[in-house]
Amino acid sequence: MPNRLARATSPYLLQHADNPVDWWPWEADAFEEARRRDVPVLLSVGYSACHWCHVMAHESFEDQETADYLNAHYVSVKVDREERPDVDAVYMEAVQAATGHGGWPMTVFLTPDAEPFYFGTYFPPAPRQGMPSFRQVLQGVHQAWEDRREEVTEVAGKIVRDLAGREISYGDAQTPGEQELAQALLALTREYDPQRGGFGGAPKFPPSMVLEFLLRHHARTGAEGALQMASDTCERMARGGIYDQLGGGFARYSVDRDWVVPHFEKMLYDNALLCRVYAHLWRATGSEPARRVALETADFMVRELRTEEGGFASALDADSDDGTGRHVEGAYYVWTPEQLREALGEQDGELAARYFGVTEEGTFEHGQSVLQLPQQEELFDADKVASVRERLLAKRAERPAPGRDDKIVAAWNGLAIAALAETGAYFDRPDLVEAAVAAADLLVRLHLDEQARLTRTSKDGHAGANAGVLEDYADVAEGFLALGSVTGEGVWLEFAGFLLDHVLARFTDPESGAMFDTAADAERLIRRPQDPTDNAAPSGWTAAAGALLSYAAHTGSEPHRTAAERALGVVKALGPRVPRFIGWGLAVAEAVLDGPREVAIVGPSLDDEGTRALHRTALLGTAPGSVVAVGAPESEEFPLLADRPLVGGEPAAYVCRNFTCDAPTTEADRLRAVLSN
Repeated sequence: MPNRLARATSPYLLQHADNPVDWWPWEADAFEEARRRDVPVLLSVGYSACHWCHVMAHESFEDQETADYLNAHYVSVKVDREERPDVDAVYMEAVQAATGHGGWPMTVFLTPDAEPFYFGTYFPPAPRQGMPSFRQVLQGVHQAWEDRREEVTEVAGKIVRDLAGREISYGDAQTPGEQELAQALLALTREYDPQRGGFGGAPKFPPSMVLEFLLRHHARTGAEGALQMASDTCERMARGGIYDQLGGGFARYSVDRDWVVPHFEKMLYDNALLCRVYAHLWRATGSEPARRVALETADFMVRELRTEEGGFASALDADSDDGTGRHVEGAYYVWTPEQLREALGEQDGELAARYFGVTEEGTFEHGQSVLQLPQQEELFDADKVASVRERLLAKRAERPAPGRDDKIVAAWNGLAIAALAETGAYFDRPDLVEAAVAAADLLVRLHLDEQARLTRTSKDGHAGANAGVLEDYADVAEGFLALGSVTGEGVWLEFAGFLLDHVLARFTDPESGAMFDTAADAERLIRRPQDPTDNAAPSGWTAAAGALLSYAAHTGSEPHRTAAERALGVVKALGPRVPRFIGWGLAVAEAVLDGPREVAIVGPSLDDEGTRALHRTALLGTAPGSVVAVGAPESEEFPLLADRPLVGGEPAAYVCRNFTCDAPTTEADRLRAVLSN
C-alpha cells in the first residue's frame, strides 16, 4: 500500500511512494507526530538523478526489516533537495560543519523541534570500509535517544547555536573594482589546469560561471589569458566524454581530470548554462566548434528535456537498464568496439572506434568506452562522420532510456529561457526562441500568482506546494530580461520587474543589502539560509545582483542599481580569495565596471531589414552585461525607446552608459565598433 508520498508532485518522492517505510513529506504534521510519539525524526534528502540515492533506497528503504525498525522507532521524512533547496541548504551546512564533507543522499537525525544531532550521507546495508551499516546507525541513535536524551538535546542545541553564529563575512557593501577583478583572474590562473583545461583536480565540474567571467573580462580589458583559459577549457570539455558526442548536452561532472568519464546524469541547469557559455564564446571568437556545441546542446534540451506543457524537465538519470534488467550507470551511453561494428559494419565500425577513441581496453567499466574526440593526426571525411554519428544515435535510441525527472523547476527554466533565446537569436533559429517563449508562458501561467509570487516547481501542469526561493525569482527574471531583448516584447521586462520587486521587499536585508535564500515570510527553519557562493548554478544572491543590474539599465531605476551594487560587496570580499566559487558574481561585477551599456534600436518594425541588422549587431555585442531594447520610435514597450526618433527616416541605434550617450548611428558597422570600445 502506498505511503503518504503518493500525493507528492516530485518524481523523486514518488519513487519512494511504494517503500515499506512509512514516509512523511516535509510538513509540520510530521514533527507533531514525532512529538506525540516521543521519537526522533530521520530526515533523508536526495534527488531523482542521484545514483547513490537510488542505491541506498534499494538496499535499505525497500528492505522490509529495515522499514519495520524505522517505522517503530522514528518518524521518517523524505525531501527532494531540488524541490526544497532551503531545507537541503540548512541541514547540509550542519552536515558539513560536523563531518567536514557533505553530499547526497543526506541522512540527518533530528529532534521533534527539527534540531539536528547526528549526521551522515550514504550508509551501506552492512558494515563496509570503516562505515557502520545503516541498521547499526539506526540502533545506535535509538539507544542514545532512549538512554542519553539530555546529551542528545544538548548536542542539538549547540549545533543550532553554532549555525546561528556562522554569519557571512559580508565585506563593505561596495562593488569590486579593477584591483579585485585582477586578483580574481590571477587566482584563477594559479588553479588553472593548462594541460587539460578547467580548474583543480578530480572530480572536475564544468566551470560555467567562471567561463562567463573570463569572457566578460576579456571583452572589457582585452586580457588574452582570460580568453585562452575560457576557449581551451571549452574545447577540452567538448572533446571529452563529459559531452555527449552523439546527442549533444553535458553530463554533471567528470570523475577524472581529463573530462573522459562523466557522472552520467544530465541536468537542465548545466546544459542551460553551458549552452549560453558556448554561444557567448562563438560571439567572441567566431569558433565553429563553439557554435556546433551551443546548437547541439540547445537541441538536446528541446528534444529530450522539453515537457508536453512547454517547460523543461529537471534531469535525466545517470542509470538505465543495461538490457539485462539491471540498472547500471552509463549503460545508455557507452560502447565497445564490437558494438560499433555491429551497428555500423566492419569498416565504419573501425572508423568510429578511431574517431571516438573506443578501444578494446575501454575507458569505462568492463571494456566499455565513453565516446570522446581525441586529438589525432588522421583526417576524417566530414560526411562519413556525420553518417556514422546519425546511425549510432539511431542505434542508441533502441536502448532503454534513462529515467527523466519531469518536474519543472522555475529557476532552471529561467536559465534555459535565457540560453535558448540568445542561441536562437545568434544562429537564426526562431524555433529555439519559440521554445524559450513557450517555457516563459508556462512559468507565467502556472508558477506566478496574482501577486507575482513564484511557486518553485510544477509537474504535469500542476503547480507544487513549495514557495519559490531567491534563485527562482532571480533566474526567472534573468530569463525574462534576455527574452525581452531578443523578441522586442516589453511584457517580459514588466514581468521581470514584478519578480525583482519581491527580491527587494522580501529577500534583501534593508540594513546591509545582504540577500537571503528564503523570503522574510517563508517557513521558519532552524536558520534562514543565506549562501552567496555559486555552486552548480549561480547562487540566488549573485543571480539577483545580475538581474537587478540589467533591470536598472533598462529602466533607470536607482533602487535596483543600488541593490545590485550593495549585493556585490560579498564578491569584493570573496572574489580575490575563492573566484572559482563566485564566478557569476565576478561576471556581474564586470558589467558594473563596463556600465553596463544601454542599447536602444528604433525602427519602423521588427521585420524591417535595417532594424533587424542593427538589432542583431546589438545582440552580438560582447560588452559585459549590455542590455538591448528594440521597437518603434513611439513604442512604450521599453523605457529605453522613449524620445529616440528615427535618424533621417532610417532605423537607428542609441548607445549610452554611465549617463553619457554616443551619437546615434544608422550603420551596423559603426554600432559594432561602438560596442567593442
